[in-house]
Amino acid sequence: MAADEKTRAKGEKIKGAVKEETGRALGNERLTAEGRAEQARGDAREAKEKTKDIFKH
Repeated sequence: MAADEKTRAKGEKIKGAVKEETGRALGNERLTAEGRAEQARGDAREAKEKTKDIFKH
């Protein structure tokens, strides 16, 4: 399960980065903001998984 969550976190971060860059290229502030938010969710999920790993060992 942890590997699945880590993969999901990386996917969110990548998807968010693509959205943010696309938004910047198009001048679309909403898309840029959505990308940043998605990256933040990915970062939070990744941090949660790292914390779980620390306490697991």
